Amino acid sequence: MPHVLQPSENSENQRFRLTLNSDGRSHPLENTLAICTFVLGLVAFAATFFPGGHVVASWAGTLGFGVGLYSQYISATTAQRSLNVVGLVASFVGVALGIARGGFLP
Repeated sequence: MPHVLQPSENSENQRFRLTLNSDGRSHPLENTLAICTFVLGLVAFAATFFPGGHVVASWAGTLGFGVGLYSQYISATTAQRSLNVVGLVASFVGVALGIARGGFLP
């Protein structure tokens, strides 16, 4: 196990790569759902900062929460689960604040 303590010769040439496929296999459906959950959560959370954004926040949050729960159920890697949790929390906050400020209808 001495290779753990010393950096490998190729580590200097390799760049850091951010990937959702940490197990080395491709998961296109799981990745797409995790990214959609994250984006819907961000939209729902950001919409709460605008006066008339309660409609967008409510609908995007509800959709993001539903997609996020299913995405969490079928996720295959830790990176996907982490992205799902961030999206779920943002969706929940967005839908809660959206409902508190006016709900689903204008």
